[in-house]
Amino acid sequence: MANLVGEDTNYGHEHDPAVSDGYLLPKLISILGRRAPSERTAFDLGAGTGGAAGGLGALNYTIVGVEPSPEGVAIANQRFPAARIEVGSGYDDLAARYGRFPVVYSLEVIEHVYSPRQFVKTAHDLLEPGGLLVLSTPYHGYWKNLAMALTGKLDRHFTALWDHGHIKFWSLKTLTSLLDEAGFTDIQFEFTGRPMPFAKSMFAIARKPGDVLPRP
Repeated sequence: MANLVGEDTNYGHEHDPAVSDGYLLPKLISILGRRAPSERTAFDLGAGTGGAAGGLGALNYTIVGVEPSPEGVAIANQRFPAARIEVGSGYDDLAARYGRFPVVYSLEVIEHVYSPRQFVKTAHDLLEPGGLLVLSTPYHGYWKNLAMALTGKLDRHFTALWDHGHIKFWSLKTLTSLLDEAGFTDIQFEFTGRPMPFAKSMFAIARKPGDVLPRP
């Protein structure tokens, strides 16, 4: 849950998405429980300090992941040594390095990424045929944006003063277009953090085309 631009993340920032595990992680667990293959192996693309990896590891998931910040990787490895979290980026050829997985997830990362097309291509390459992508990002919609404007919270939400902070602000339409362009199918959305239409985050759930590979 960090940026993928090759810069260290300021994990002390008040907007650090690691503090959002309270509503992101339960939603991720729910989605995987209902939609993912029975194989409990997943790749964490942008692992941050390992909160999601640790939470899933406690449920007997085997987690491999990357995080561009050495600081984040060190914290993740100290907190959750059972997960394999290494320094790496969504701009790397991760499939060549790690192979393919039945599930790839990424929490609150894509809003930090300069090249989201490369990011979702990397996720697509990491997935097995029929594999599941679960991607979260802050939700933006008309009524939520209007409420922030009326309450004077737009400056805080869209702050330009957060180094390496949010640089992309996704809607249902734009994120659907991105995933469709990358070759994903069965694109659906779920929401968390608050009731709609004021949800904090949205989860895009999509599949890589193909039949699920049989397990040996």
